[in-house]
Formats: sequence, structure tokens, C-alpha cells
Amino acid sequence: MTRRIRDTCARAVAGIAAPSGRTLFAGGWGCIVIGLSFTPAAAFEVPSGQEITFQESFYERQDDGSLWARFRFVMPAIARGGELSYADVAEDFLKLCEAYVLPALEGQDTPERILISLADRATEFGTATPEATQFFEEFRPEGTSCMWEDF
Repeated sequence: MTRRIRDTCARAVAGIAAPSGRTLFAGGWGCIVIGLSFTPAAAFEVPSGQEITFQESFYERQDDGSLWARFRFVMPAIARGGELSYADVAEDFLKLCEAYVLPALEGQDTPERILISLADRATEFGTATPEATQFFEEFRPEGTSCMWEDF
């Protein structure tokens, strides 16, 4: 079973062009393509004013063939027991998408969906981390805009 999944992922990845100097590979959850050419900003300015750091970004080929781009950020202020809720940082997702993610995707394969996550700590993708607080939003890129999509 694992070999069949790995082979299927390898075929899916073969259809994606690797950016110059980047490596494509399949594994983990679904077919993942690591290597989005993204140079994080020194500081991300978001409406909540909270400190955010970039964790990682990658493409993920879905079972239906669609391409998703995931951008993962860390925002310690959303930790449980803190004063911030999802509502306090909700506008940050759109800002991150339009001001940082869309420019990072220029000149690369255009994904059907962009998933942005905020976590109170760095977590390993695909691994349950019940003690971590995580918020997610999904967008559809349309030119220079990100259109919110309901999960």
C-alpha cells in the first residue's frame, strides 16, 4: 500500500515544474512538493499587530489533481490561556495572503487553493500536536486578490 501511494505521488509530482535550484519530492500526507521560492519578510505587518514568523511553505497535490499551496506561520500570542482569540487575528489571514503569499507565488505554478495556518509554536506538518493552538484559512487566488473559501 505504501509503495503504491509513493508511486502515485511520484507520478503526480512529475507533472510539476521545479523552480530553478529547488527540489521536488513526494511523501507524508498526499503528494507534497517542497521548495516554493519564498523569502520571508523581516517582519510581517498584520492588522492585529502581533509578531509573526514564517515556518514553511510548500505545494501539495490533492487526490483530485488540484494543486494547493500551504503557508505556515507561527504567532505565539494565540497560545491557550492568552488574550487573543481567532476573531482577534482573523483579518491577519487576508493580509498575509495578499501582501506576502501572492507575491511569493509570482512566476510559479498557480495553485487552486492557498491554505494559511497560524500556530502558537512550530509544529511538524501532518503530526498531531494537541497542545498547540492552530488557526487555518483557505483562499482562492484571483489576480492580486485572495478570495476566502469556506472549508
